[in-house]
Amino acid sequence: MSSWNRLFDEVKNKEYSKSLKEFLDKEYSEHTCFPPRRLMFNAFEQTELDNLKVVVIGQDPYHEKGQAMGMSFSVPKGIEVPPSLVNIYKEIYNEYHVPFDMKNGDLTYLAKQGVLLLNALLSVREHLALSHDIPEYSAFLTDTLRFISSLEKPIVFMLWGNWAKKLKKYITNPKHLIIECAHPSPLSANRGGWFNQNQFIRANEYLKKNNIDEIIWYRL
Repeated sequence: MSSWNRLFDEVKNKEYSKSLKEFLDKEYSEHTCFPPRRLMFNAFEQTELDNLKVVVIGQDPYHEKGQAMGMSFSVPKGIEVPPSLVNIYKEIYNEYHVPFDMKNGDLTYLAKQGVLLLNALLSVREHLALSHDIPEYSAFLTDTLRFISSLEKPIVFMLWGNWAKKLKKYITNPKHLIIECAHPSPLSANRGGWFNQNQFIRANEYLKKNNIDEIIWYRL
C-alpha cells in the first residue's frame, strides 16, 4: 500500500479519520464484522497505484462469514460465487468467449493487473447489509475518487448501477474514461443494461489506445 501513501497522508489528519477509527474500534469489538480488519484496505494493497488502470466500485462488503476479502465483488477461492459475480463472469465470457474457471471467485488476478476493486464502504456488520453506511466512509470515498481523478494518466472508471453512477461528479479529469452500466446483480442485470454492453472490451480498447497494457479479464 506504500504507493498509496500520498492519499492516506492527505486523509489521516482529517476529522472523519479519527471518528471512523473510533466507530470501527467499537463495531469490531462488540460485533462480528467483515472483512477481517486486517483486510479492510486489501484493495489498495493488491493494486499498486503506479499500475492503476481500472477502477470498479462496489457498495459494501459481503456480510456473511467467509465471503468478504476487502475487494469489491471478490470472494476467496472455495467460497460459492455470489450472483453478481456470476453475472460479471458471464459477461466476460460473452465478450471474449474464452472458457475459464467461473467457480473461483477470487479476483486477485484482476487486482494484480491494475484493477482497483474498491468498495464504497470498507466494512459491514454480519448479516446486515449497509450497516456501516456512515458519513465518514462517504468522505473517504470522495477523497479517494478525487485523488485518483487528479492523476495525469488515463484510467477507466466502471460505474455499475444508479448508485455508482452518482459518483461520476467526482471524476473530472478528461483523461479518464467512464463506462456506465446496470448493476450486475440478477435483479438489475436481468432487466437490461448489463449484458452485451462490451464494457470490458471497451475498457481494453481505451487502454490500448493510450499505450497501456490491456487487462486479461478472464482467468488464465
